Amino acid sequence: MSDTEICNLRARRIWDSRGHPTIEVEIYLKGGAVGRGIAPSGASCGTHEAKDLRDGGSRFGGYDVTRAIQGIELEIAEILKGQDASNQRNIDRLLIELDGTPDKKRLGGNATIATSFAAAHAVANAQNMPLWRYLGGENEAFLPLPEIQIFGGGVHANNRVDIQDFMVIPVGARRFSEALNWTAEVYIAARKLLEGTGKLVGVADEGGFWPMFDSNEDGIRYLVQAIEDAGFTPGQDIAISLDVAASEFYKNGRYRLMKEDADLDSDGLCAMLINWIERYPICSIEDPLAENDFDGMVRFTWAVRNRVQVIGDDFLVTNAKKIRAAIASHACNALLVKPNQAGTLTETRAAFETAKTSNMGCVVSARSGETEDTSIIHLAVGWGAPQIKVGSFSRSERMAKWNEGLRIEEALQGGFLPPRSIFPWR
Repeated sequence: MSDTEICNLRARRIWDSRGHPTIEVEIYLKGGAVGRGIAPSGASCGTHEAKDLRDGGSRFGGYDVTRAIQGIELEIAEILKGQDASNQRNIDRLLIELDGTPDKKRLGGNATIATSFAAAHAVANAQNMPLWRYLGGENEAFLPLPEIQIFGGGVHANNRVDIQDFMVIPVGARRFSEALNWTAEVYIAARKLLEGTGKLVGVADEGGFWPMFDSNEDGIRYLVQAIEDAGFTPGQDIAISLDVAASEFYKNGRYRLMKEDADLDSDGLCAMLINWIERYPICSIEDPLAENDFDGMVRFTWAVRNRVQVIGDDFLVTNAKKIRAAIASHACNALLVKPNQAGTLTETRAAFETAKTSNMGCVVSARSGETEDTSIIHLAVGWGAPQIKVGSFSRSERMAKWNEGLRIEEALQGGFLPPRSIFPWR
């Protein structure tokens, strides 16, 4: 019998960064190795992503995961015992077939992704290697370029501002560690700036500052100022990235921006974003239009295609079929890779490879509800993703991933690819 044969599986309720219940799965192999996977959760979710299975009712605000854990212990464990965990494709196929729904709603995407990750970790441990090396094999490995939130808005900050994330990308840094050093200085400068102007409310879901701006554009202005105050040149050393998360303020074909007291159509929102691109050092915009505003995404991407990276998150939900449709219509030029949107590692990899083979940018991403699990930085390194986004530069569930990247950099004795290979128009 193989040392990577699954002999036992255990699931438990643990707690995420919002204090909500989530699922941790442990897989035990015949050879003695153990692997652990944890499911994150999102607040801003695409309609077509894999669905978490929650209990509902009043217990823990309806977020409990007792039903999902029972499904793991009674159904998933039964079908996976005796299977070879090193055959990830087969493990994930069994999970998909057992669930039997297109969006994992019966067993829960939270149950399937935690199990899928646990299997990969178990085999990596059995082979006495880090997960990034197990996933990447003998391929050349490099660290991804970080994308880091400084100000949080949208549903991550009680809609204090409409735009969900105001982020920095240290495009001029040559090593992962250097990128983090630069971000630390910007984060400190941003705090001083907000405190000095009385704009600081607190900390948002992903660790970024929760600001009291008078407009959405204020977030960009303050971010440019923080970059300069930290001693860097905006656009040359450090550029700006926005996650608009436009689906969150889209209704009946219109975009309602509370901060501007504006009610815009698709072209009006595009015009506002393009105006920002022309005036500020923005190199990347995520979900600029709503997930079902396909024509708007096509028009926006065509208008800015040689100037910024246009990322699909809710628009693509880490789904290979949706990515192929976007590629055919040039509806965006980059993919946000969220494993729990797909529900298994195999489906996540299929989405990633679909984008990569068509020269789309790929940004591996955490969720707003996170844990100490560091799997995604290993996934980014192992698969060769050029960028990663895990939230801000504070809170332990975020820093665990940045710090794991530093350990991997030390093991590799190298940094990440030059930014010009990521943003070819620079």
